[in-house]
Amino acid sequence: MDLNILGQQAQTAARQLALADTQKKNHLLLQMAAALEAATATILAANQKDLAKAQDNGISETMQDRLRLTGPRISEMANGIREVVQLPDPIGEVEKMWKNTDGLMIGRQKVPLGVIGIIYESRPNVTTDAASLCFKTGNAVILRGGKEAFHSNKILVEVLQKALTDNDFTPHAVQFVEDTSHEVANQMMRLTEYLDVLIPRGGAGLIRRVKETATVPVIETGTGNNHIYVDQAAQLEMAVNIVDNAKTQRPSVCNAAETLLIHQDVAADFLPKIAAKLAEHNVQLRADEKSLPYLEGALPAVEEDWSTEFLDYIMAVKVVADIDEAIAHINRYNTKHSEAIITDNYFASQKFLAEVDAAAVYVNASTRFTDGFVFGFGAEIGISTQKLHARGPMGLEELTSSKYIIYGDGQIRE
Repeated sequence: MDLNILGQQAQTAARQLALADTQKKNHLLLQMAAALEAATATILAANQKDLAKAQDNGISETMQDRLRLTGPRISEMANGIREVVQLPDPIGEVEKMWKNTDGLMIGRQKVPLGVIGIIYESRPNVTTDAASLCFKTGNAVILRGGKEAFHSNKILVEVLQKALTDNDFTPHAVQFVEDTSHEVANQMMRLTEYLDVLIPRGGAGLIRRVKETATVPVIETGTGNNHIYVDQAAQLEMAVNIVDNAKTQRPSVCNAAETLLIHQDVAADFLPKIAAKLAEHNVQLRADEKSLPYLEGALPAVEEDWSTEFLDYIMAVKVVADIDEAIAHINRYNTKHSEAIITDNYFASQKFLAEVDAAAVYVNASTRFTDGFVFGFGAEIGISTQKLHARGPMGLEELTSSKYIIYGDGQIRE
């Protein structure tokens, strides 16, 4: 596969997309959503091939869940595209305008990034989320999914490209890299002549490899070593429900909680309660010395557990002396994704919000809410855990750049 050809086609498509008006873009997105639902049976058949291969390769059930498509999930993907239609189009918006001392009118206008490359693993919904957000913002996108979701991604792109063609748009607005080898992925990471930005979305290994290899500018979307801290002023029943949801509702995703921290004053009361609740899902607990006596069947935690994104029914547990120790532990081991405190103490909540370094910080709510759809972005391109350009769930705004537009009436600089 010649990535240079894909890049050239994407650049040409990006120039066309940048000029497309909002009404035409929204109409095409509605057609994409309808096409996905109409092709449900075909998409599910392709997904079954990927699931069968995953089962043959001994992939865990939680990781298969990331890969699995169902009728309702395809409907959710289509509705995510429809949500994007309802959002304001940022392209062309002049954020502000002012007159300088030379009489020039200077404005800052939002424009597309250009050509976006996305390398991702396992989750076919990334294909439609990325395509819809990039299209709405006038960006061409080159998608390189993992081999485990090859058949699913391929049919999804074919459905989207047909919708593009049927509505007089170039199919090169959304392109798919069919070669899933590491060699081609590495080539894509260095496609500086054509890619304006590269967004990796997947596990820690993929993120690390892209950061180390890429010469294209990278927006890092993060792994989620997320924590929940149960404060001494927490409502313990609320804390049980939140921790259970954050760990077990869907453990294979990046906003699931991986470590539980408990204030020492409530440990004896809270730990047996949460252990009983998590036992309903057969969650394996890996506990420090102070929490082990309260957790029957738990394994002793090792240093590696504090920095591991398990993506499974496994949770590390630690008793801390106070909120300062909790914050210090989080800032040392977290991946700057999502963190939560459970407390009725206003000052503790404000301290946690101010001092914890993460893209999303919660008070009395599950980390599972860190999601572009939930935040009202329709979909997301990923959840950025870095600080430059974008942080947190990335929607339409984060897929734009800016340029200055200047109006004069004959000024020259002295």
